[in-house]
Amino acid sequence: MDSTTAELLTISAFARRVGLTPSALRFYDDCRVLRPVSVDASTGYRHYSPDQEERAVLLRGLRAAGLPLAEVAAVLDGEGEEARAILERHRVRERERARGAEAAIASVLRGLGAAGERTAATLGGAELASAVRQVAPAAGADPEHPVLGCVSVEIDGGEVRFAATDRYRLSLRTLRPSAARGPGRRLLLTAADLVALSVRAAREAEVTLEADAGGARILLGGLPRELPLVEAEFPAYREMLAALAPAAHRRAVDRVALLGALDGCGDVPAVVLRPGADRLAVGLPDGSRTTVLAAVGQGGECPPIGFDPAVLAPALEASVGPDVLLEIVSAAQPVVVRSADQGDFTTLVMPLSLDRPGRTRP
Repeated sequence: MDSTTAELLTISAFARRVGLTPSALRFYDDCRVLRPVSVDASTGYRHYSPDQEERAVLLRGLRAAGLPLAEVAAVLDGEGEEARAILERHRVRERERARGAEAAIASVLRGLGAAGERTAATLGGAELASAVRQVAPAAGADPEHPVLGCVSVEIDGGEVRFAATDRYRLSLRTLRPSAARGPGRRLLLTAADLVALSVRAAREAEVTLEADAGGARILLGGLPRELPLVEAEFPAYREMLAALAPAAHRRAVDRVALLGALDGCGDVPAVVLRPGADRLAVGLPDGSRTTVLAAVGQGGECPPIGFDPAVLAPALEASVGPDVLLEIVSAAQPVVVRSADQGDFTTLVMPLSLDRPGRTRP
């Protein structure tokens, strides 16, 4: 045996040094990701060089991170920029997978309250009515998707969150109850029922939402009134929110002036917002009927964004205060509409594609 052969390691010895099993090393040899330096022709024994230790340890780490084997090979053998791009994409995938798992577990936990355990949250009557007035208009009216005509009311962790969506607009309002107890629960109510209840709730100083295995109810003036629940799966809006990229552009603009600019475009199927560094131009896709509004924000020039005015205007009308903040990721991603005077109310509005007619959906 020459000196070169003497320096080589058996598969068992190499496996111990790099933290892999011999069977894993055989698998990586078969896949041509980590080949032994030599294979004995008569016995089939594999031998590895100490110089291969760094590659083996990196391979082990990438596999522990869940990287597919094809991408592992690309990282090990590709250029630095290519390897970084692959790892960044995988990191985004893993974050989204973790967020999805967290949301799914949270949803299951909300439904695991003991049969006899009651959930309750006490809110100001006027506050509840205000939340319903803001959120319920975002509910849909598509008979083929009746769940979109509902409002999701989540009682969880000292919060009561109201959510409604027609898939082109998503409105959210979060309230802090003065008192809360019991496991988290999600109640699904038709928007019409909730609006009717909110009219009565507005006349009460306080109302209490209650839910247990037997159903749900609201205490109005101390008297319980049963809430008819809808048995359906509400859209997974939390996952969509978690997947949103950070806003690249932000513009704060006079809310009433923006509504006026939309009205100035007339009864049209599409308007275009063209955010500038210190302005916001609102007009038709061909550039006509344009109104330029003063704006403040960050992010520099932004691509034009198309909207259905019948979707954007109600989102602005539901906001509170003189100013509204538009948070823009890109021309194809939902735009977040926030009220400067009420941070617990948020609306997401889906843009229109300027390349082809029709609304985009989340």
